[in-house]
Order: sequence, then structure tokens, then C-alpha cells
Amino acid sequence: MRRFLLLYATQQGQAKAIAEEICEQAVVHGFSADLHCISESSKYDLKTETAPLVVVVSTTGTGDPPDTARKFVKEIQNQTLPVDFFAHLRYGLLGLGDSEYTYFCNGGKIIDKRLQELGAQHFYDTGHADDCVGLELVVEPWIAGLWPALREHFRSSRGQEEISGTAPVASPASSRTDLVKSELLHIESQVELLRFDDSGRKDSEVLKQNAVNSNQSNVLIEDFESSLTRSVPPLSQASLNVPALPPEYLQVHLQESLGQEESQASVTSADPIFQVPISKAVQLTTNDAIKTTLLIELDISKTDFSYQPGDAFSVICPNSDSEVQSLLQRLQLEDKREHYVLLKIKTDTKKKEHLPKLQPRPYSCASSSLFHPGKLHFVFNVVEFLSTAPTEVLRKGVCTGWLALLVASVLQPNTHASHEDSRKAVAPKISISPRTTNYFHLPNDPSIPIIMVGPGTGIAPFIGFLQHREKLQEQQPDGNFGAVWLFFGCRHKDRDYLFREELRHFLKHGILTHLKVSFSRDAPVGEEEATAKYVQDNIQLHGQEVVRILLHENGCIYVCGDAKNMAKDVHDALVEIISKEIGVEKLEAMKTLAILKEEKRYLQDIWS
Repeated sequence: MRRFLLLYATQQGQAKAIAEEICEQAVVHGFSADLHCISESSKYDLKTETAPLVVVVSTTGTGDPPDTARKFVKEIQNQTLPVDFFAHLRYGLLGLGDSEYTYFCNGGKIIDKRLQELGAQHFYDTGHADDCVGLELVVEPWIAGLWPALREHFRSSRGQEEISGTAPVASPASSRTDLVKSELLHIESQVELLRFDDSGRKDSEVLKQNAVNSNQSNVLIEDFESSLTRSVPPLSQASLNVPALPPEYLQVHLQESLGQEESQASVTSADPIFQVPISKAVQLTTNDAIKTTLLIELDISKTDFSYQPGDAFSVICPNSDSEVQSLLQRLQLEDKREHYVLLKIKTDTKKKEHLPKLQPRPYSCASSSLFHPGKLHFVFNVVEFLSTAPTEVLRKGVCTGWLALLVASVLQPNTHASHEDSRKAVAPKISISPRTTNYFHLPNDPSIPIIMVGPGTGIAPFIGFLQHREKLQEQQPDGNFGAVWLFFGCRHKDRDYLFREELRHFLKHGILTHLKVSFSRDAPVGEEEATAKYVQDNIQLHGQEVVRILLHENGCIYVCGDAKNMAKDVHDALVEIISKEIGVEKLEAMKTLAILKEEKRYLQDIWS
């Protein structure tokens, strides 16, 4: 079979699932896919690769390639590589992203652009799938078009080897490829209509425009609305069929449980799993705050789990017990509650990517092991939302709702979270797993100044930073420690100012040198001047000092929190102050920030 190299770069598993789907379909179409994660550089070599390359790339953060692609991107970004380094390479790329974020599909675009700069050429057009409206709208037709594109590539390559100097002749395969490309463009245009629909435009006007564009009808469409008794093109011109039931795509078997050990194994990943007791739970917000924020302390003293400030870990959570019980009752399977459900996907189905497992939830470590030996803290908001099916009901997030229920019996009221409490209670246990080592850590040299930006629960890793720095300064009283800035924000000073007393302590003892807090919902009192509303506003107010630290003192800036709004707004504020303070265009300021990212001095720990 004709071989092609298939690489994927994934963060949460979607790109991997799609690549595996391509790999399975390849056999049916007469191809052999050599499948690898892009990080497995020892298993492939693009410098000598002669087969066509197919890449599936997701996007993480505010537009970064996934962690698994960082090494690959760094290698191909090497500016010493010649412009024909990949001139022999022919490839097709599928990017995954979410158009709600500013840098849509940027992980794939970075790789796509650089491959072309190094001489590689497309044998198949790039696809950009949007999770905002449904990845499958682009993924499925893109995969369908991949096979004729591959056939045409191999046919063209063979023809060039056999015949030299002959003009290319259009083939049925190339015609099919053109049709698929046209279909892709049509689908992408429909997706854009879903995103930017003009509600003020009448359906009849849209239909008129479609008729003109497609030349399917020479008859002027009258200005009327379609109804159950009167139809308009293109529906009136279509051949309609009675829809059939969808085919079965799952084989389901029930198997008796073989004990706790096997049950635990069913949720394991490549990383080890630790079952640890909850030793303390504290509510950090008042009862009238808009969001309820909890701090949980885990006892890891009897495990091999280790961490440093800035690390993250995963909490392995179950589905809601009451909802599982309700579902079992509806399915009349109450007596099978302790059984395993074994799912097997039938062959020739495209449902694989629509059956994700319940994913572990990542959380930032909010403590230092120097400050709290044998303990691990993390902080979260209890997610709440209204469900309207079939009636409006207040629901809670799968993991945060489960954790809140789990600690309800041992929950302490709003108090100093850093202080020990003698209260004893039965300690519930949860399962946690370490996440791969990241780079969101304090500088090795403590004399380097740092800026921390963390509104709301984004402050979590910075509490660990400050605890760690306090212990280091106790151990090295004559040491040289750089300035530490914290930009924190919340809604109300008296309701959700997280770790207020702890921050005052750090400020009083010189661990924290500058604390800038903004309250987005508190109105100025009397003749008091309006203060900064958001963290990005405070950054702009202190732009001169921030730019000095970053550009003249080789400092680092850390941003933690919401990716959709806060991280983008902070980035824009940094662009503004750099442009203003050093007198350059915004594009040049953006390049400066890109260099800081490359140097690991502009670090983000953000989530959607």
C-alpha cells in the first residue's frame, strides 16, 4: 500500500482522535498511514522523508501550538535553516481551533507558514476546523477530500518519474479534488454565515443572492416567505427522501466488577494516580459573592507526589452520582450499578471523535512544599449555570460541583486560608495525577524581578510563588531578591478579595514589593477618585515601571486566569505600554512580546 506520514500535535486529545480516524480510514482507501505524535521525533525524519505528510494540529492558550509541538516548532523556527530545507516535502495540514479566541487555529497556522517558508508545498489545501460551531463541519469533508488528493499526488509523482517534460493532463481524480475543495469552501462560507449572521436580512434576500451566485435559476424569486404550503429554491428544486434511522455504531457489554484495583485502572493515564485525603477545605468568598471560591488542602505526605510552585495537576472526578442513578433507573439497570460498561466502536463508523472520555480536570498548585510540607493546596470557583431542558434548573460543573459536595461536611467559613486549623473530621479522598512538567516556574535566579497578573482564582499559583519566596528569604537573609509585583483583581473588596490577609502579610514583610488591586464592581465612595477597574487598567497606569522591568531589567511576567477575555486584554495592554514607552509601532511592540515569550519571560497559565 502507498504510505504517507501522519503526525498529530494535541493538547486535550482531539487532534490525536482525528489522526487515528484518518489512520483507520487510510486502509480502506488503499493507503498506509505511518502515525506518530509530532513530539516523537526519533520515529520520523522530515529532512529525508519522501512520502507525503499529513499533519493535524490543535491550538492551546491564546493561540499557541500544543505542548507536544513546542520542540518541533522551536526546531523549525531555527533562522539558520536554508529556504529550501523542506523543498522535497509535500504536505496537507488540518488545524483545530475555536473562533471565540482571537488567534483562531494559530497553532496550525504557525507550522503551516513555517513549512512553506522552508520550501515545503501543499499537495492538499489546509483546513481550519472551528470548535465554536462544530469541528466536524470541516473535519469530515477535509478527511473525505484527503484520499483523492493523495491519489492524485501519487499519480502525479509516478508520472513525473516516468515522463519528463510532458504537460500535466487533468484527470478524473483532480476533478474530484477540485469538487472537494469547492465543497470545503462552501462549508467554510456557511460556517462564517453561522458566526456573522445578519439577523436583519430577510430569508428571501438571501435566497435571491444564492440563486444569482449559483446560476441555478434564471427565474426572479418573488419576495415572499417560505411556508409549509409554498417552498422556494433551492428547497423546491431538491429531490427529497424520507430520512432513515441512523445506523448503530456501538457494541455495548456489561461485565461484573473485579474489585477496586481494576476500577481505578479504568481511569488511569500514562501518569501515576494518587488517592489522597482532603485535610482542609475553606470558603474564601462571602456567602453573598457572585461566585463561591473554595480552597482545598490535600495531604500528600504518604505519597511520592511532588511539585513546585507553578505546577499543575489533574483531579480525576466521577459523574454525578444522582444523575448516574437516575439514568440507571430510566434504563432499568439499577441491579447492574457495579458492573463495567464495555464499549466497542463498530467498524466503518465516524463516531469515534464524538465519544470522548470524561477528562481529568487540571488545577494550579496554590502552595509551596517549603511552606506547607506534605500538603498541596488548590483553589477553584464552583461552576454554576442554568439548564433549560426540559425546565430551568441551576446546575453545577461536573468536577467543581462534586468537590463542593464532597467537602461540605468539613468546609470552614471564610477565614485565613494559610493558617492551620485543629478541627478534625473524617477526611474524604480524591484521586489526583501529576501533569507533565511545565515552565510556569519562578526564575532560578531570585534577583530577577517578576510581575504577576492573576485576577480571581488566577492568583492561585502566585500564592505558591510568594510562600516559596518567603521561605527562601528566611533561609538566605542576606540574599539578593528582585522586586515582586502582583496585579490582582476581583469584583468586590468585601466579598471576593481572595487571600487578602495573606497578601498584606507578604507586603508587610517585603516578600511582595508592589500590590496593585482593582475592583470591577465597587463604585467610588463620596469624592474618592475612580480606581482601575480591571488588571489591564492597572498595568497601563504603571506602564512605565512594567516596561522598565521587562525590557531594561530582564524581568519576567506571569499571567494566570481566563484565556478568552483577561489574557487577551492584558496582552493588548502590554502592547500599548511598550509601544508608548519606547516609541514604536504596535506591530513592533507585538514582536517584542513574541521575543519575551520565546525567551520564557512572558509566561501564561490560562484556561477557557
